[in-house]
Amino acid sequence: MISQKDMTTLAFIIVFGLLMSCIALVGSVTLFLKESTLQKIILPLVAFSAGSLIGGAFFHMLPASVEHMGNDITLYVWLVVGFVIFFALEQFLHWHHCHLPPGQHKHPLTYLILIADGIHNFIGGLSVGASFLIDIRLGIVAWLAAAAHEIPQELGDFGILIHGGWKKSHALVYNFLSALTFLLGGIIVYFISAEIDTGFLIPFAAGNFLYIAATDLIPEIKKHKSIRVNLIHLMALISGLALLLVLRLLFHHH
Repeated sequence: MISQKDMTTLAFIIVFGLLMSCIALVGSVTLFLKESTLQKIILPLVAFSAGSLIGGAFFHMLPASVEHMGNDITLYVWLVVGFVIFFALEQFLHWHHCHLPPGQHKHPLTYLILIADGIHNFIGGLSVGASFLIDIRLGIVAWLAAAAHEIPQELGDFGILIHGGWKKSHALVYNFLSALTFLLGGIIVYFISAEIDTGFLIPFAAGNFLYIAATDLIPEIKKHKSIRVNLIHLMALISGLALLLVLRLLFHHH
């Protein structure tokens, strides 16, 4: 029989899984923004999301992993596995969160983006779902860090689909369906947790977060020669780190 606590955890996984899927619809705002405006806001968002991912990994995921698994080499093996798995996705599925002008992409790539995003979201759902199983607060923080990353990603992906020949309505629907795999991952990890200790997914998720931030996002914000723009990106990254640190201090205090 499922306990009240388990039902509450499942409810959180479902609700936040659906919320993450709804973030896929944020790409529709690109239809109402000038290209120049979009380019002004997207890179600071990328910098903020990089800081959030790094902060989520170091301030939340890894401390929780040490508490759950102990400061054992197994923890760090899973951290590296999480890093390498996303490297493999990028290598073999050509997954990337590209923020270059969409006109540089060809139509076939749009299918790869949807497939790879579906896989990426599924793995994210497994990891965040496992975080909810450890602690509801850890799950919420992991979700916030992942969501901060999803917003600029979806803005870029939606633009790529439109410029790749997709109708606006089709781009929204398929982007949303691709994001639903996040919910699927969360539900699967909930039901297998009775048979398997899913705690290893927390350092695994930390490895995912660090890979995305270090190799996918930060390189995008290092390409500008303007000191003013670089300072804006630096402050946005620090803001993401600071937010996750404040959340850690608040949750740890309580």
